[in-house]
Amino acid sequence: MEQLLQVNDLITSFRTTGGKLPAVRGVSFSVNEGETLCIVGESGCGKSITTLSVIGLLPNNGEISEGSIKFQGEELTTKKEKELRKLRGNDISMIFQEPMTALNPVFTIGYQLMEPLKTHRRMSNKEMRSKSIDLLKQVGIPDPEKKLKQFPHELSGGMRQRVLIAIALACNPSLLIADEPTTALDVTIQAQILDLIDDLKTDLGMGVVMVTHDMGVVAEVADRVMVMYAGNVVETGTVDEIFSSPKHPYTKGLLASVPNVDDTDHKLEAIPGSLPNLNETIHGCRFHPRCPFAMEKCVEKDPPQFKVSQQQYSKCWLQEEGISSEPKDRAYS
Repeated sequence: MEQLLQVNDLITSFRTTGGKLPAVRGVSFSVNEGETLCIVGESGCGKSITTLSVIGLLPNNGEISEGSIKFQGEELTTKKEKELRKLRGNDISMIFQEPMTALNPVFTIGYQLMEPLKTHRRMSNKEMRSKSIDLLKQVGIPDPEKKLKQFPHELSGGMRQRVLIAIALACNPSLLIADEPTTALDVTIQAQILDLIDDLKTDLGMGVVMVTHDMGVVAEVADRVMVMYAGNVVETGTVDEIFSSPKHPYTKGLLASVPNVDDTDHKLEAIPGSLPNLNETIHGCRFHPRCPFAMEKCVEKDPPQFKVSQQQYSKCWLQEEGISSEPKDRAYS
């Protein structure tokens, strides 16, 4: 498979009156053609900021301080805004988290669908309308001719999310970034949206980066998984490795907090504490204040990424020490 995206040592910071606060700290990952990478972690761990860094849509006080982002071999961090606009919606598209705020309430669905086509494809009005109808059909929206004339508030949440997907797919992008695409949708619509993205990925050969905190979504759609905590990547691996043999205590904690309807003896466990603030100084591993397996070494020095297998890496001193993170008397509770 051809590599689409390569991110190396990305540091994204926010400028404040108290100085720069790093929100993403040395993140590295890659995405190949036809592959789905899921980025998981608690709210506030840097997932969305990482993807916004890739597509160049950071808030006004945000900036990429260090690192490299290469898309199809081209460095994006040195490109000007005009050059990035040619990529956005064309080669790289994004499905944003909340469809009611991502869609403009004063423009019709048809207008918003045709906008990327007009910008990147320079089609005639007749061609754009025909393409828009085809896109709505592709994402499973009934009576597309009528929907083109409607406004976002006239559609259900699931329909609005499908419209966002249609807009993102308008120019057949090579890379699709989906930020919590099923948030606030009921489970039936959620399953339909995930199946739709997966089918389109297979049909179009796209690479997909999906941001989520839902491990059930990860199990359904991911090829590889990247677990983030407090701006760091703490574990990466194939979806099978992450679910069957997680190595980092944080990954184990996320999995332990997921209900299991098939196991009546399964006990839900919470990760103690909460994420640190961006301006909070923590020496050593940033997870050690919440980790039930923390050692003295964890407090003193930040661990590197230890290679567990060909594709699995864990940023935890337990891997160097050869210590299991599953002692019965130190479980999450």
